[in-house]
Amino acid sequence: MRQITALLLVVWTAAGPLVPPAEGSELKAATLAAFDRYIRATEARMEDDLREGHFFFVDRLPDNRRHSIDAQLLQGMVDIQRLHTLEEGRTILIPNGMIHHWVGVIFIPNAKLPQVRAILEDYDEHEKFYKPDIRRSKLLDRNGNESKTYLQLYKKSLVTVVLNANFDITDTQVTSTRAQTKSYSTRIAEVVNQGKPDEHELPVGMDHGYMWRLYTYWRIEEKNGGVYLQVEVVALTRKFPPILGWLINTLVENIPKSTISALLIDTRKAVIERNALTAGSVPYSHRPALLAGSSAVEHSHIGPCGT
Repeated sequence: MRQITALLLVVWTAAGPLVPPAEGSELKAATLAAFDRYIRATEARMEDDLREGHFFFVDRLPDNRRHSIDAQLLQGMVDIQRLHTLEEGRTILIPNGMIHHWVGVIFIPNAKLPQVRAILEDYDEHEKFYKPDIRRSKLLDRNGNESKTYLQLYKKSLVTVVLNANFDITDTQVTSTRAQTKSYSTRIAEVVNQGKPDEHELPVGMDHGYMWRLYTYWRIEEKNGGVYLQVEVVALTRKFPPILGWLINTLVENIPKSTISALLIDTRKAVIERNALTAGSVPYSHRPALLAGSSAVEHSHIGPCGT
């Protein structure tokens, strides 16, 4: 009986895009207001980190743990941690919504800061660097260090989700060896019946709630003969029914981890392959020990990171 029930839940979830949005999937004003509070508290923590000399999140950790993570990064691994921002020591409740907050860091050997920035800011090519998670990418406008972009995001798990998303991006050169980028969604629309004659977008905020908001923060530093690259991601989705909790919790744990790991590894691959092409040397893809062998290491730090 338990196996039959589980199968029904999987089928129900997989059929999500075929039915009207479930009750409670509308983006409520209270949900968005709480998410905005979460973002403000998270960005305040980031500013505090900079004032305290913590450019990367791992810089906040004890010395022995930080050194251990750094050793793993230099061996080609990825460090990923789940975060939870507090506001004055208290959890920020998100009515009818869920926060997904993760940070990951990787090391790119023999790279220079401008080379990494060139990949991150080559927005028209992101559909090549980050496929299949990004199906389409386009730079819509650039004014100095500010850009507007379009991405079509794709994720296939128990359901196939396609989202048309617009982002505002600010790139900042902090020092000669450090840079940072902030990207935030200005519009996310779910695409249904993708690839069919009746393909169309659902009204923004009136959908299945797979993703309502997405903020991405990059920090880049050149040192130790290469570049450290960190990405911190904060996303807002709907709160799913409790009966699906066992399933959704698994996806919440595994999908962001694998997505962030792929994002960082794909960036490293793009940087090194472009550099190899420019230098006329052996393509980096011919060196699988640092590519296919680069696994993500998630540490047990899943605690608060607020003030």
